[in-house]
Amino acid sequence: MMAATLFRLTVASVWHRRGTLSLVVLTLTLSVSLLLGVQYVRSEVKQSFVNTVSGTDLIVGARSGPLNLLLYSVFHIGNPTNNISWPTYQAIASDPAVEWTVPLSLGDSHRGYRVIGTTTDFFQYFQHGRSQMLAFDQGEPFSDLFEAVIGASVADALGYAYGQEIVLAHGTGSVSFVKHDDKPFEVVGVLAPTGTPVDNAVLVSLEAIEAIHLGWQGGVPAPGRRVTAAQAREQNLEPKAITAALVGVERKVATFQLQRKWNQWSPEPLSAILPGVALSELWRLLSGFEAALLAITAFVVVISLVGMVAVLLTAQAQRSREMAILRACGASPLLLALLFSCEALLIALCSIALALVVGFSGLAFVMPVLGDTLGLHLELRPLAPTEWYLLALVPLAALVVSWIPAWRAYRKSLAEGLTPRE
Repeated sequence: MMAATLFRLTVASVWHRRGTLSLVVLTLTLSVSLLLGVQYVRSEVKQSFVNTVSGTDLIVGARSGPLNLLLYSVFHIGNPTNNISWPTYQAIASDPAVEWTVPLSLGDSHRGYRVIGTTTDFFQYFQHGRSQMLAFDQGEPFSDLFEAVIGASVADALGYAYGQEIVLAHGTGSVSFVKHDDKPFEVVGVLAPTGTPVDNAVLVSLEAIEAIHLGWQGGVPAPGRRVTAAQAREQNLEPKAITAALVGVERKVATFQLQRKWNQWSPEPLSAILPGVALSELWRLLSGFEAALLAITAFVVVISLVGMVAVLLTAQAQRSREMAILRACGASPLLLALLFSCEALLIALCSIALALVVGFSGLAFVMPVLGDTLGLHLELRPLAPTEWYLLALVPLAALVVSWIPAWRAYRKSLAEGLTPRE
C-alpha cells in the first residue's frame, strides 16, 4: 500500500514540475549518452582493430618500431620509414618454414584512398575477422597490368562499379598535383565489405606500380623520359623494392625463430613483428588515455547529478507547505524522504532510457563516418555487461546524492511546515 502511494506521489510530483525537471533530464541524458558512447566506441574500435588482420603470423618491413610497421602496413596510417629490397623479399618467401607471403607496396593513392601494390595471393591469403576470406561483390582479381580491384567503401563513396576507368596519383595525400593520367586503370573487381582498411583501398599488381613510375626520378616525372602504357608493357617490371610483407608460417612453433632470424638479417635492417603482440602494445600505450577519457565523461555525469540535487533542494524550499500538508494527511517523515529519493531515481531512469535512444542514434550516424575516414567498421550490437554496469551506476549514484534532500525532508517537522512565514 505504501509503495503504491509512494509511486503515485512520485509520478504526480515529477509531472507537476516537468518544465524544470525536463532540463535536468536533458543534461543527464546527454552526459549518460556521452559516457555510454565513449565506452561503446572504445570497445568496438578495439574489436575492429583485432578483426583487421587474422591468420597472419608475421609482418616484415624495414627497420622501425613495431607499432609504426603495424599501422602503415595493415591500417594504412602513417608512412613507412624505408622499403625492403626485392631480393630480401624473395629470400623471405623462399624460406622453407614459410607457407605463404603477400608483398605490399604503398605510396600512391586515388582521390585520397590508398593504393596497394600486391599480388593475387592477397585475395587468397588475406583474412579478416574470424579467419574470413576476401569475397567479391563484382568481378574478379586483377590479371592484366592496368587492372584494379577496389574496396567496398571506395565503390560506395565514389560511385564506382565494374569497368570504371580510374587514374592513380603519386603520394598518399587527399589532394595530389602529380597524377599518372597517362596510364589509366580499369576496375575489374569490387570487394565485399570487410570492416577493415581494405574497404578503403585500391589494389593493383606490383608490376603496375613499377609501370606507372617508369621514367620517374626523385618522385617526379623526368623531362623527356615519358613512357607510354604500351611501352611499359614491354619493359622489365620486376619490383626493385616493396614496403612490407605479410607472412604465414607453416608450423606455428617456428614463428619466433623466423622473427629472430629476420630481425637479425645481415643484408639489410628488417623488423619482423607479431600482429597480436603489436596490438597489445598499442592498447597498453592507449590505456592511460582511455582511462582519462572515461573518467572525464564519468565526471560529466557526476556534475549532472549534482545539478539534479541542486534543483531538488531548490524545489524543496518551495515545497515546505506541500510537505506539511502531506504530513498532516498522515504521511510519515520516512515517506517524505523516500519521495525525494524516488523522484531522483525516476529522473535517472528516464535519462537512461533517453540516453539509449540518443546514444544508438548517434552511433548509427558516426559509424559510417569512421568507416569511410579511418576504415574502422563498428557494428550496432546489444550492450555488453560492462556497459550495463556503467548504466546501472547512474541510478545508484542518483539515489546516493538524493539522500541530501531526502534527509532534509525527513527532519522537517509538522510545526515548522505549518508555521506561517512573516
